[in-house]
Amino acid sequence: MSILLLGKDGQVGWQLQRSLAPHGEVVACGRSECDLTNLGQLRALVQRVRPTVIVNAAAYTAVDRAEAEPELAMRINAEAPGVLAEELARLKGLLIHYSTDYVYDGCKDSPYVESDPTGPQCVYGRSKLAGEEAIRAVGGRSVIFRTSWVFGARGGNFVKTILRLAREKETLGVVGDQVGSPTPAALIASVTGIVLAMLHQGRAMNQEEQRLYHLCCGRPVSWHEFARTIVELADAMPGFDLRLAAASIRSIPSSEYPTPAVRPANSRLDCTRLETAFGLQMPDWQPYLARMLELLSVKRNGY
Repeated sequence: MSILLLGKDGQVGWQLQRSLAPHGEVVACGRSECDLTNLGQLRALVQRVRPTVIVNAAAYTAVDRAEAEPELAMRINAEAPGVLAEELARLKGLLIHYSTDYVYDGCKDSPYVESDPTGPQCVYGRSKLAGEEAIRAVGGRSVIFRTSWVFGARGGNFVKTILRLAREKETLGVVGDQVGSPTPAALIASVTGIVLAMLHQGRAMNQEEQRLYHLCCGRPVSWHEFARTIVELADAMPGFDLRLAAASIRSIPSSEYPTPAVRPANSRLDCTRLETAFGLQMPDWQPYLARMLELLSVKRNGY
């Protein structure tokens, strides 16, 4: 199996380089090897590599900046996946692509299932939904994972932002009326490898089959609860030198922290379809967070 991985330097892409390696020859590309804004270059890359599988972990993820750069977000998140689907359909290959909880409006009272109506409230969410639609419009074989609140030791994310603020501040307000599931990049990469292996080993897909799954951790929390847990765990480890105590993080409404992009209040995703199809059980996110903080602690202490 020949695998073309795009976005190798991102949070998920970095982890995918490890999880995909046992399943075939991996050609891993970052922005320097392939700029997704250059659709001609993207086509040429696929035509040259001729992969049996493309794993697209590349995306425009600057949620607030996307409000000022809608065309760029659409080019990377919508047009580029469509090009990948077109080229891969000619090769009769499989496209694995990642989407987001932001395709929903967040107004539902319970966790979202894959068949629920979408209704993105920001440019980023609309661009990611347009990418899903572009892939489906082409046909061919595809697996799309919608995930949420991704974190990992590599790259920027909410965990690292909270750690930075906890070193600088003694009090902090964090939004408490948005709820979702923090999801480690390592889990996303691991599940991707499992699904790819199971599809390759027997759970064959028809040439026109398209699958959509939610992929996130169990135990949803608010951003406020997540921030408190980050600080509580980090404060018990050497090297972080935090000024902020978890008890000094107060919960605030979204109205007190306006952002250019509207976030869904409810980002909870039901993963039953994925769990049933592949015999999986989505874990709690806290052990992954603890492991990430341990790695950062070791790095800060120079070991």
